[in-house]
Amino acid sequence: MRRVHESKTPVLVDFWAPWCGPCRMLAPTVEAIAEQYAGDARVAKLNVDDNPSVVQRYRIQGIPTLILFQGGEEKERIIGVASKEAILRMIDEHATGASS
Repeated sequence: MRRVHESKTPVLVDFWAPWCGPCRMLAPTVEAIAEQYAGDARVAKLNVDDNPSVVQRYRIQGIPTLILFQGGEEKERIIGVASKEAILRMIDEHATGASS
Protein backbone atom coordinates (compact mmCIF):
# COMPACT_ATOMS: atom_id res chain seq x y z
CA MET A 1 0.00 0.00 0.00
CA ARG A 2 3.00 2.29 0.26
CA ARG A 3 3.04 2.73 -3.53
CA VAL A 4 -0.62 3.74 -3.32
CA HIS A 5 0.06 6.37 -0.67
CA GLU A 6 3.14 7.75 -2.43
CA SER A 7 1.63 7.87 -5.93
CA LYS A 8 1.36 11.28 -7.56
CA THR A 9 -1.53 10.03 -9.69
CA PRO A 10 -4.86 8.65 -8.49
CA VAL A 11 -4.82 4.94 -7.66
CA LEU A 12 -7.84 2.67 -8.01
CA VAL A 13 -7.49 -0.38 -5.73
CA ASP A 14 -9.64 -3.41 -6.47
CA PHE A 15 -10.19 -5.45 -3.28
CA TRP A 16 -11.06 -8.94 -4.52
CA ALA A 17 -10.70 -12.68 -3.93
CA PRO A 18 -10.28 -15.54 -6.42
CA TRP A 19 -13.36 -17.36 -5.06
CA CYS A 20 -15.60 -14.28 -5.49
CA GLY A 21 -17.88 -14.57 -8.55
CA PRO A 22 -18.73 -10.84 -8.71
CA CYS A 23 -15.01 -10.06 -8.46
CA ARG A 24 -14.32 -12.26 -11.48
CA MET A 25 -17.16 -10.53 -13.36
CA LEU A 26 -15.66 -7.11 -12.62
CA ALA A 27 -12.05 -8.09 -13.47
CA PRO A 28 -12.22 -7.45 -17.26
CA THR A 29 -13.69 -3.99 -16.61
CA VAL A 30 -10.93 -3.13 -14.14
CA GLU A 31 -8.29 -4.37 -16.59
CA ALA A 32 -9.77 -2.26 -19.42
CA ILE A 33 -9.77 0.80 -17.16
CA ALA A 34 -6.12 0.16 -16.25
CA GLU A 35 -5.20 0.19 -19.95
CA GLN A 36 -7.33 3.26 -20.69
CA TYR A 37 -5.83 5.32 -17.85
CA ALA A 38 -2.21 4.19 -18.17
CA GLY A 39 -0.07 7.17 -17.21
CA ASP A 40 -2.96 9.21 -15.79
CA ALA A 41 -4.03 6.87 -13.00
CA ARG A 42 -2.87 3.56 -11.58
CA VAL A 43 -4.91 0.44 -10.95
CA ALA A 44 -3.94 -2.15 -8.35
CA LYS A 45 -5.55 -5.39 -7.22
CA LEU A 46 -5.43 -6.55 -3.61
CA ASN A 47 -6.40 -10.10 -2.69
CA VAL A 48 -8.36 -9.81 0.57
CA ASP A 49 -7.39 -13.34 1.66
CA ASP A 50 -3.68 -12.51 1.46
CA ASN A 51 -3.94 -9.09 3.16
CA PRO A 52 -6.25 -9.28 6.19
CA SER A 53 -4.61 -6.33 7.98
CA VAL A 54 -5.17 -4.04 4.98
CA VAL A 55 -8.78 -5.25 4.71
CA GLN A 56 -9.31 -4.42 8.38
CA ARG A 57 -7.56 -1.05 8.09
CA TYR A 58 -9.87 0.08 5.27
CA ARG A 59 -12.95 -1.58 6.77
CA ILE A 60 -13.70 -3.70 3.72
CA GLN A 61 -17.03 -5.35 4.48
CA GLY A 62 -17.89 -6.77 1.07
CA ILE A 63 -16.12 -7.56 -2.16
CA PRO A 64 -15.56 -6.47 -4.77
CA THR A 65 -14.76 -3.06 -3.34
CA LEU A 66 -13.04 -0.40 -5.43
CA ILE A 67 -11.36 2.45 -3.56
CA LEU A 68 -9.92 5.47 -5.32
CA PHE A 69 -6.95 7.03 -3.54
CA GLN A 70 -5.41 10.38 -4.36
CA GLY A 71 -2.53 11.91 -2.45
CA GLY A 72 -2.60 8.91 -0.14
CA GLU A 73 -6.17 9.55 0.96
CA GLU A 74 -9.33 7.66 0.15
CA LYS A 75 -11.47 9.84 -2.09
CA GLU A 76 -14.30 7.50 -3.02
CA ARG A 77 -15.35 3.85 -2.94
CA ILE A 78 -17.72 1.57 -4.80
CA ILE A 79 -18.91 -1.66 -3.21
CA GLY A 80 -20.13 -4.44 -5.48
CA VAL A 81 -20.14 -4.78 -9.24
CA ALA A 82 -20.35 -1.42 -10.97
CA SER A 83 -20.57 -0.39 -14.59
CA LYS A 84 -17.49 0.79 -16.42
CA GLU A 85 -19.17 4.19 -16.80
CA ALA A 86 -19.68 4.54 -13.03
CA ILE A 87 -16.04 3.68 -12.35
CA LEU A 88 -14.83 6.06 -15.07
CA ARG A 89 -16.93 8.88 -13.60
CA MET A 90 -15.36 8.28 -10.19
CA ILE A 91 -11.83 8.40 -11.62
CA ASP A 92 -12.54 11.40 -13.86
CA GLU A 93 -13.73 13.43 -10.87
CA HIS A 94 -10.30 13.08 -9.27
CA ALA A 95 -7.82 12.54 -12.13
CA THR A 96 -6.57 15.62 -13.90
CA GLY A 97 -5.60 14.92 -17.49
CA ALA A 98 -7.24 11.49 -17.40
CA SER A 99 -8.57 9.87 -20.55
CA SER A 100 -12.29 9.33 -20.84
